[in-house]
Amino acid sequence: MGTCASKPPPKPNPYARKASPPPETVSEPPTPLYTSKKTPLRGMFPPPSPAKHLKELFFRRDDMEAGYPEMDKNFGFTKQFSRKYEVGEVVGRGHFGNVHSSIVKKGELKGQKVAIKIIPKSKMTAATAIEDVRMEVKTLRALTGHPNIVKFYEAFEDVDNVYIVTELCEGGDLLERLLSRGGKHSEDQAKSVLVQILNAVAFYHLQGVVHRDLKPENFLFSSKDEDSELKVIDFGLSTFVKLGKTLHLNLFIQILYIRFGVGFEYCYSYADQKLDEIVGSAYYVGPEVLHRSYGREADLWSVGVLAYILLCGSRPFWARTESGIFREVLKASPSFDENPWPFLSSESKDFIKRLLDEDPRRRLTATQALRHPWIRNHSRVKIQFDIHVFCQMEAYMRTPPLRKAALRALSTTLAQEELLYLKEQFAFLCPDERRGISIENMRTALMTNATDAMKSSYVPDLLASLNVLQYSKMYFEEFCAAALTVHQMEAHENWEERARSGYDAFERNGNRAIVIEEVASELGISPSEPVYTVLQEWIRHTDGKLRFKGYIKLLHGPSTRRLQ
Repeated sequence: MGTCASKPPPKPNPYARKASPPPETVSEPPTPLYTSKKTPLRGMFPPPSPAKHLKELFFRRDDMEAGYPEMDKNFGFTKQFSRKYEVGEVVGRGHFGNVHSSIVKKGELKGQKVAIKIIPKSKMTAATAIEDVRMEVKTLRALTGHPNIVKFYEAFEDVDNVYIVTELCEGGDLLERLLSRGGKHSEDQAKSVLVQILNAVAFYHLQGVVHRDLKPENFLFSSKDEDSELKVIDFGLSTFVKLGKTLHLNLFIQILYIRFGVGFEYCYSYADQKLDEIVGSAYYVGPEVLHRSYGREADLWSVGVLAYILLCGSRPFWARTESGIFREVLKASPSFDENPWPFLSSESKDFIKRLLDEDPRRRLTATQALRHPWIRNHSRVKIQFDIHVFCQMEAYMRTPPLRKAALRALSTTLAQEELLYLKEQFAFLCPDERRGISIENMRTALMTNATDAMKSSYVPDLLASLNVLQYSKMYFEEFCAAALTVHQMEAHENWEERARSGYDAFERNGNRAIVIEEVASELGISPSEPVYTVLQEWIRHTDGKLRFKGYIKLLHGPSTRRLQ
């Protein structure tokens, strides 16, 4: 089968007024993907589309855009398509175009079968549709070469169509194989599929790409063989995550930072710029996508949904209407009570729960998921550098001294499993622990894994933001403090115990006095004002040092809005 997948209507206007969430309804139990082996219900996976309350906006915007005759549909692709390829039968159908098998008539691939996605320009009635085609070609060209991403060859165009040429995958899609097995996989079969998916996701996340439409139909097997490689396809909804620099103007924060080295958020911070377009497929879209503020973590939610379906044959979130599905997604409470969950391993359930966490900050990254005890020993696992570690290091370097001390204290409570992951990541940056990480180590690690996609993402800016490492090195002990994620640690059952242990270490080595009265006088804050009350709750009266509650707040680094 060729590369083909259904696509939603063009993306909504990000400046449109947000609709109010629908009222709560009684949740319904999940339904199976099939009713009998003879009747595969492909119709139960309808063409993906955003919430119904946005559809009128889409169509109105598309009609407006379609009215402009000067819309440029020239992509700059090569135009001699018919000289090189002979188009064969349709092997896949999509919303914007069909996929055909084809024989290469000349060139290096002469005589080889390929897949050709033919997209009629007449269907590109909106600027967003044109941009989707450009993005798909750009992303495929940048990412080609990874064994679990469909191989891109070239793109052509003529007056009527755009032609995207990729490798031909003849093993069918993941949904077909799932249905052929009665709707679910064994744990070993599911591991093999998920490891390949995560290998691909970890790779393109490192390049700064977010897919935004991971679903069974967008994974193809290269052949009918049982151990065939799985390929991610259809990057038409993908995009590049940029890095945003934020200046926090809260005077209270800055004076704490400048005068005392205390701060609950950086004066400057770098973070992924959040995406706000509701795109993807209803069954696989994450809660943060519906809230219109998301990043690469949304792909991991989709992987969690896929894992749930592979193991039990039912969707974790289901309702009879699209709006109902979204309400269930926002609740983020998948059931593990019905069969076969009582008979599956506790590790498999923990794996899914760590991906289907409604808080994206607590969700595992793709590389961390590959190190989860349930799948880390699988032969297909390929550990890669985790871009999340890079971002955490950048944030740590801009963190005030007191918070660094708090994080170093917490790092003494890291479990063996967490240390194993951090040691692997440290080795990507600096093979010799004794030498420490320098800016050159960081640059080398990124360039070793770089593709052209990185030039369009946040990675160059992120590297520039780490120039402070030109003057110092980071050794493994500090690296653990820099790379750990407090919110992920908080998801563990023993978080309270670990936080207490971290606080004890902080009391011995990092806690120091903070004078409330001097700060209040500096800002002209009277004891009756809310900020003063907050300080009193976080700081002991006896010695002016942080209480346990203040220590936790310091670890979290609450936003300026929360302080106010």
